[in-house]
Amino acid sequence: MSLLSGRLLLIPLAGVLLVGVGCLGLETAQNTAGRSNVRLDPMDALFLNMKNANTAAACVPGGQAACGLPSNVVIDMAKSPVQRTEAEWRQRLTPAQYEVVRQQGTEPPFQNEYWDHHADGVYFSVGSDTPLFDSHDKFESGTGWPSFTKPIQPEFVAATKDTSYGMTRIEVHCAVDGDHLGHVFDDGPPEKGGLRYCINSASLKFMPRKDYDAWVAARMSKKG
Repeated sequence: MSLLSGRLLLIPLAGVLLVGVGCLGLETAQNTAGRSNVRLDPMDALFLNMKNANTAAACVPGGQAACGLPSNVVIDMAKSPVQRTEAEWRQRLTPAQYEVVRQQGTEPPFQNEYWDHHADGVYFSVGSDTPLFDSHDKFESGTGWPSFTKPIQPEFVAATKDTSYGMTRIEVHCAVDGDHLGHVFDDGPPEKGGLRYCINSASLKFMPRKDYDAWVAARMSKKG
């Protein structure tokens, strides 16, 4: 099974998981090739076209202030299809993971699991079996956190305006389980759409390509 086929086969799964979520709004941020990668509400789309000294310019390599701060946005966890009690979350997650994904914390740059990770495969949410980012879309940003140009499926990653710490940023979280992931900035590779998803390693779990292909095949066989 090809990677593209695997992605397409995940769309029915996303539809089942995301009924009623209404996660990403109305507008679409276009990359330089004219391809729609990320759906954002009008305010977020406007932000991604801004050159704001408090956001993207503060988060280029060597200037990590915006990336390294936690978030104080309100994520409506009640809308997430995957629901667990606090005890279940704490049992599933390590203390470091819980602080990041359930309390919107952040991890130190260059001291996290995936910032310099180069294996071929797919990164899942630690809160659910939701594939979020492909290693083919990972790049070296120099910031010390895993960086991606786009999610596997835009429906899996929700965006919320974050105005904490006197900045305007775009917080991103998993639309399926509500886990905080990080932020998205508009200083990514221009030839790949110009976006940079700055994601905490603690929000992710990695699956090698061979295992991912088997994971997709197993789920499709259950549907057949």
